[in-house]
Amino acid sequence: MEELLRIGIISSTHGIHGEVKVFPTTEDIKRFKKLKQVLLDTGEKQMELEIEGVKFFKQFVILKFKGIDNINEIEPYRGKDLLVTRKQAIPLEEGEYFISDLIGLRVVSDQGEVLGTLTDVLQTGANDVYVVKREEKKDLLIPAILQCILKTDLINGVMTVHLLEGLLDL
Repeated sequence: MEELLRIGIISSTHGIHGEVKVFPTTEDIKRFKKLKQVLLDTGEKQMELEIEGVKFFKQFVILKFKGIDNINEIEPYRGKDLLVTRKQAIPLEEGEYFISDLIGLRVVSDQGEVLGTLTDVLQTGANDVYVVKREEKKDLLIPAILQCILKTDLINGVMTVHLLEGLLDL
């Protein structure tokens, strides 16, 4: 399991005083108000940044970091990820998982058939949909609902699913 979780991506600068517009990749956008620091993944290293100010604009979060007071200081980090540690992450409810923990799970049916590997999670309005990569077959799309997802075992890296009638035909 990943120790660091992405909560946003710096999409652009905001003004000339070092603020950035962040596209959130967390479900709870208000969580930025509670954060005191984040890790900026520059691609080469991770920098700890202290959050000085938080505002909201449409679907974006506007962040101001302590010690970064000029647009030129933050501009090179456009497109870079903002991360938190698992300790800083929002506690999950029973049966909830971080997407990064699901990616790579081996998916098997309740009949014991190995279906493939979970490679992506599509977030739709009603429920998530798990994308399962199969060998020499087209990807399998499984709705993340209780009728389909029977067991998620992160320790052993296996998800057991029940295939509703017609899912293999799509």
